[in-house]
Amino acid sequence: MTTGSTVTVGITPIAWTGGRLRLLDQTRLPGEQVWLEFDDYREVAAAIREMRVRGAPAIGVAAAYGMSLAARQSRATDMPALLHDLDVAMETLGATRPTAVNLFWALRRMRAVAESATMTEDARARLHVEAIAIHAQDVAGNRQMGQFGATLIPDGAAILTHCNAGALATGGYGSALGVIRAAHGAGNNVRVYADETRPLLQGARLTAWELVHDGIPTTLIADTMAGSLMRRGLITCALVGADRIAANGDVANKIGTYQVAVLAHENGLPFYVAAPTSTFDLSLPTGDDIPIEERAGDEVTHFAGVRTAPVGIMVANHAFDVTPAMYVTAIITERGIAYPPYSTSLAKLVEG
Repeated sequence: MTTGSTVTVGITPIAWTGGRLRLLDQTRLPGEQVWLEFDDYREVAAAIREMRVRGAPAIGVAAAYGMSLAARQSRATDMPALLHDLDVAMETLGATRPTAVNLFWALRRMRAVAESATMTEDARARLHVEAIAIHAQDVAGNRQMGQFGATLIPDGAAILTHCNAGALATGGYGSALGVIRAAHGAGNNVRVYADETRPLLQGARLTAWELVHDGIPTTLIADTMAGSLMRRGLITCALVGADRIAANGDVANKIGTYQVAVLAHENGLPFYVAAPTSTFDLSLPTGDDIPIEERAGDEVTHFAGVRTAPVGIMVANHAFDVTPAMYVTAIITERGIAYPPYSTSLAKLVEG
């Protein structure tokens, strides 16, 4: 991995240039925009694990490019040896973030492409083309998702968001923020309340940065303010992304999402989820089966490298929670909008 120069570019977290994968280091935002360059899939895996690239769709795109790099790195001259090397890469990349199902979706898709080749050079070429296709399809799907979702947003809506489900969390444009961008682009006078999203402040560092960049009116709030704003009638709806959606419509998303959904329900407000169909995991009957990543305790005990909690305190740092389908008003995808009962509507979207 090499550190690229600090540059100002359009909002996209991933690019392929000069035979290398480039990732916008999201741990450095909003203070500086630094691009990292990779030609080794193992360093891509480290970047995913360290959340230099994050967001389920973006992780999937990065992993696809990682598989392409793995094929290029492999010295195999026959297909069995190449497939073995790719399986090693899949294991390495797949061990980085257990909750985001897009990661495993992309890895399986890349493995299937490799299996369809008969010669190693053909496999390498096909894998590179497939990684580019996964990236392009994600961006196009986000734009279509935005168009579908914008129909749910009334003019003048005040939208509460949690975490970052924007261009930075995807191949570009965004899922939940893509809906906001589409509504804003259509002339809807939307405004946003962005939860800061502790402990890593993706709302404060990333969502706020994206929306300020786009000129969309945005107010940053502490996570604990959401319920109060709802009760005061200042919120029209809540809109979030997802990292995995079970067959019954239970949604795994950044920790704190469940509280937002319950508060929206209590205050009679719609709670919308925007996510591509690659986020569906219909093999899991309910959200109880979704693996929840637990991250290092120092993310909670420290802030910007400074300890804010006493030495010796025990820490729970679950990166995600699960929102039961009963609290989800609708799920917005690139293929349309799903409504309850999700056990039927999600399957229809996948089949379609």
